Amino acid sequence: MKKIINGKKYDTETAERIGVYQSRENRHDFNCIVETLYRKRTTGEFFLYGEGGPQTKYAKLVDQNWWSGSAEIIPFNDDKARAWAEKYLDGDRYEEIFGEVDE
Repeated sequence: MKKIINGKKYDTETAERIGVYQSRENRHDFNCIVETLYRKRTTGEFFLYGEGGPQTKYAKLVDQNWWSGSAEIIPFNDDKARAWAEKYLDGDRYEEIFGEVDE
């Protein structure tokens, strides 16, 4: 997916995939969420590509009382990327991306 946000291009095809989170539901479930954290190869900026069913935060109203799943790109600053990574990545992968963490 490619998206221009505030004059900046975000492209999942050219960015480095950092990690993926998928909720426990089957991908066809209305509650399923899949999020992928990316880092731009040129600038190092982070962004999240999220997609979900009609009963998730990614739902879009398409008609009166009719919701659909959708996907979107969300730019992340370093703090948001670190918080997402702490929650969904293992410790080794986190330190690989953000550097070693003090004990």
